[in-house]
Amino acid sequence: MITSTSLEMYRQRLEALAERFGRKLSDLRHESAHGLGGESGGGISNVPTHQADLGSAHHEEEVGLLLVENEEQLLVECEGALARIHAGTFGICESCSKEIPAGRLETFPYARYCVDCASRLEPQTGS
Repeated sequence: MITSTSLEMYRQRLEALAERFGRKLSDLRHESAHGLGGESGGGISNVPTHQADLGSAHHEEEVGLLLVENEEQLLVECEGALARIHAGTFGICESCSKEIPAGRLETFPYARYCVDCASRLEPQTGS
């Protein structure tokens, strides 16, 4: 059973995580908007001219997009957990309605599922 003290601790932790993920997301978006090359990259143009440079640029762009997507998902999960705290359903598995163990919430305070349900749903949800 989650006490009001531990619930407040989770709320504070989730707010801090959401703030951190939001800042990181903003930084990643800012970085990806600058592109590669140009004067900061040592060239005159923002367009890579060598095929290897094009491949590297494409790879870095893909990695950047994946990082943005990951941070967005983590931010959404934190916001969802904060909404569950407000609704009084925090710490209850969304699949089986059993209590999520404290150890799991310590590791993943935004967890929506108990370990059994998460492992069963993992191929479907990726979480």
